[in-house]
Amino acid sequence: MEVNPKDYGSTRRSWVRWGSAAFLAGTVSASLLVVGTASALTSHATKGLTVSATKTSKLGTFLVSGKTLYTLNKNDCNTACLKYWPALLLPKGVTTATAGLGVDAAKLGTVKVAGGLQVTYAGKPLFWFVKDHGPGKVTGNKLKDTWGVWSVVVTAKPKTGGGVTTTSAPAGGGAGF
Repeated sequence: MEVNPKDYGSTRRSWVRWGSAAFLAGTVSASLLVVGTASALTSHATKGLTVSATKTSKLGTFLVSGKTLYTLNKNDCNTACLKYWPALLLPKGVTTATAGLGVDAAKLGTVKVAGGLQVTYAGKPLFWFVKDHGPGKVTGNKLKDTWGVWSVVVTAKPKTGGGVTTTSAPAGGGAGF
């Protein structure tokens, strides 16, 4: 079989073009990946946690951060307790919670715990209940267990009459379920 030098040159140029294109595509992809990763890390590190309020005719206005927030009448929530009542923790790098609609920002604070900074309201540590499956669910209110009595954090008593109404309750961060 006879090889035509013109064919060899065009084949070689095609491979060089393909190789250059692949290299360029890889470089652009890697650059975008690095930029995307840096952006994701930055936004994750600065992503805060919002405590908002929701309202029902039965309970009035109470605190939520994705799910209903509770306090304990004692400060005895140990490791076993935290399996059922996860602490509302700030994301790493965040030092304060944001007060959402219906929340008094002056009453928000933190306390240092083994897992990081736990959010407090009026000096009381805040917790979620694992059996609350969604915003505004209140299955742990007035629940008495080994660790004490749990209560929803009510910021305004209900007015008599009227039906159920709900205000903004954006998802928070912190500990997940």
